[in-house]
Amino acid sequence: MKKLIIILAVLTATSFAQTGGISFMLGYPQGEFRKNVDNIGFGVQLQGTLWAPTHSRPFTIGFDLGYIVYGQVNERRPWIGFPGVYLNLQRTNSMANLHFLMQVSPFFGTVRPYIEGLFGGAYIFTESEVKNENLNQKIASSTNFDDFAWNYGYGAGILFKVSDGFENVGKIYLDFKARYLYGTEAEYLTEESVITNSLGDVIFQPKKSKTDFFTFHIGVIAYFNAL
Repeated sequence: MKKLIIILAVLTATSFAQTGGISFMLGYPQGEFRKNVDNIGFGVQLQGTLWAPTHSRPFTIGFDLGYIVYGQVNERRPWIGFPGVYLNLQRTNSMANLHFLMQVSPFFGTVRPYIEGLFGGAYIFTESEVKNENLNQKIASSTNFDDFAWNYGYGAGILFKVSDGFENVGKIYLDFKARYLYGTEAEYLTEESVITNSLGDVIFQPKKSKTDFFTFHIGVIAYFNAL
């Protein structure tokens, strides 16, 4: 179900888009969230808008989809019942968010600064995956914990034109931007939230806080020719 929701979100954000982009992002937890997660996260972000800003209408709306990993643990563990056989366990703490996006871009030319606002939600989850020792084959995986938070925020960026495009693509820009997202309270796991007792049982101790994030993005934006 989770993968289906993400696929539908991507199709919604891009199928009818007049601008579309992808970026690599770094995320820095803020406020209460930073007290529990003192890591730099990394991930990707996709966006699409319903029309390209023009002189007569220097703003646009669309959707934004992001995925960021804010923590990861890799462990080598013995396979109980099979002496001398070991498995690799990877536990990943992630956040996937979907936002309604509004962008104001009143300048036109080779360099185009802009500002934007966002509103939506974030799905915060921890997954564990077990592979054989050479990491070539997945044996099992499971979602250990998940929660949802509403979030909203703002951002600013600048576009640098690198090409006048081709076929149905009008222009291509390099995109540099920063965002601050305010997240409501949620429960989540960190790298220290999982404890294994003497019997081998796993105990999850989730943290709870607001989920504010600052992100920095480097990517590419394409302006499509209207069909």
